[in-house]
Amino acid sequence: MKQILIFSGTTEGRRLAELLCANGLECTVCVATQYGELVMEKRAGLTVHQGRMTPEEMRSFLSSGDFLAVVDATHPFATAVSENIRSSMAESPIPLLRLQRDTEYLPSGEKNIFRFPTHENCAEALKEIPGNILLTTGSKDLAAYSEKKELLPRLYARVLPSLESLSLCYENGIEGKHILAMQGPFSVEMNEAMLRQYDIRCMVTKESGGNGGFPEKIQAARSTGTKVLVIGNPENEQGDSFEAVCAKLEDLTGKKLRQDNRMQIALIGVGMGNPAMLTKEAERKIQGAELLFGARRLLAKIPGPAEKVPCYLAEEILPYLKEKAVKKAAVLFSGDTGFYSGAQKLYATLQKEIGKGAISAQVELLPGISSVSCLAAKLGISWHDAEIVSIHGRSANVADAVRTNPKTFLLVSGLVDMKALGALFHGMENIRITAGYQLSYPEEEILRLNPADCAALEKDGLYVCLIENPQAGKQRLTHGFPDSDFLRDRVPMTKEEVREVSVCKLRLTRDAVLYDIGSGTGSVAVECAALSDRVQVYAIEKKKEAVLLTEQNRAKFGLTNLTVVEGEAPSAFEGLPAPTHAFLGGTGGNMKEILAALYRKNPQLRVVVNAVTLETLGEITGLLKTLPVEQEEIVQIQVGRAETAGRYHLMRAENPVFIISFTFEGNGEKDE
Repeated sequence: MKQILIFSGTTEGRRLAELLCANGLECTVCVATQYGELVMEKRAGLTVHQGRMTPEEMRSFLSSGDFLAVVDATHPFATAVSENIRSSMAESPIPLLRLQRDTEYLPSGEKNIFRFPTHENCAEALKEIPGNILLTTGSKDLAAYSEKKELLPRLYARVLPSLESLSLCYENGIEGKHILAMQGPFSVEMNEAMLRQYDIRCMVTKESGGNGGFPEKIQAARSTGTKVLVIGNPENEQGDSFEAVCAKLEDLTGKKLRQDNRMQIALIGVGMGNPAMLTKEAERKIQGAELLFGARRLLAKIPGPAEKVPCYLAEEILPYLKEKAVKKAAVLFSGDTGFYSGAQKLYATLQKEIGKGAISAQVELLPGISSVSCLAAKLGISWHDAEIVSIHGRSANVADAVRTNPKTFLLVSGLVDMKALGALFHGMENIRITAGYQLSYPEEEILRLNPADCAALEKDGLYVCLIENPQAGKQRLTHGFPDSDFLRDRVPMTKEEVREVSVCKLRLTRDAVLYDIGSGTGSVAVECAALSDRVQVYAIEKKKEAVLLTEQNRAKFGLTNLTVVEGEAPSAFEGLPAPTHAFLGGTGGNMKEILAALYRKNPQLRVVVNAVTLETLGEITGLLKTLPVEQEEIVQIQVGRAETAGRYHLMRAENPVFIISFTFEGNGEKDE
């Protein structure tokens, strides 16, 4: 297949190469510098040649390839390069197209804007203008200004972050903080910030058009009162617009060039926050972004020209994306995008907006290095065989995870969570805690702690923990704590066998919300909350003594997903999230009112009721005749326990209990 040869170095050249490759055409792009090669996005069908060439070398390069056409997409000020291209193709039958940038933007009649034909004319004029000077004309023309020794102390050069550009700065006597090495494009806000930061009184720029960031420079200078000295476009020969070049290439190739105008949005995991931990792909996406979103902590560490917006929630980001006409945007997330990250929620929201036609975009996820994998590497251990728990903005049963696993990695929100571990692991002196503090930052520390040490920590910042328990028991596959595990005092408790059958009848689901009404000691609430930290349990109890006892049992088992609510049902339901399940251990004579309130909360609720007396059984069976229910079931359970009497075992009967279970059959509308 014949290729298209592009001499690039501009946004238009990169854009043309991307368009050709996207339409299945092959092209070779020639760039002068290593940096020019770096910013070219790797694509199927694209070959990049790096290095400057003489006309003779260009002729040799042309003869070595099978080219259908040549496009000169070099910078409008690179007139010598354009002349070399024309010279090298003087006798070639291959058509040459000049992709010319429209630079006609310069406003007329503004007193602070001055135009010059050459750099030498401009440098001479600067001798009469006081104050600091910002050169935004690149590194190749520095000599015209630096050779005027009286200007040198006032010169600040904004150049590309390449070794060649930096070398030219030093060769021309521009050093240290007077070198601003960064890649454009630059927003108006970025230009304004630089003009103010370095107290610039005069900015020198080329008439490089919209794609060269010329309008943003003029607007920033206008708002800061900075004088602008403009070097006029030196091109004499007329070229073609981007659209005209595309039309000519369509005629030559016989293929329609369909442009993908969708916004490119990258959701990027940046690791712990140090830019050194970025992947090369993430670094390239960040450098190419025009809009960059993320937490202030992450944005502060990331260099680059993009407009930085300190937010990461979908409701904050979407208005920006809809308002700003940008082609590339990136959102930064700490750690890895697939590991307890807000990236997943934003990705789903963006896909939904794209599906509705609210925005036209293509979204991709770029993984990062998580704090867990980083800490594991620092310690020289694996993490695939560990339990991973997060209490960073969420609740989890940390104590149970540590109790049942030899290795647990714990993500925390900060110092407050670290201090809380002291109380959570009180009495578990056999466990070992290793904390990674400020991983990847200069102040990084690996801390070896016991529970008492956690409570004494003082340094705020980012923590991640490895908690090792050499005596970890086998993880339970079923519920079933013995009655002796609970603190009881004189408060009634649902006995072990009745409790286990009742929990089975609840048929709890993932992310269930359970009301344990009349919780007593909280034994049912504890059993259910211990099944999964994704189950949220509300233990509702009106008696003060029972409330305190439930709270003590919650703390004993380390259950952060169990909330004790003091109050009488059903009024105590107010303000609680709608339940998916309810267990009624005691109703205080309010059975009818409680069931009616539960139905209003969720007309598809699963309910289990324990009845000890025949009167309670009669009341509930009567109510079931008036309520819309399905899957109705009544079970009587009679338990006998063996007691020793000398050399013999005698059976002692417990009180019989009726377990009534059913599901409301409603319209599916929940009261949130």
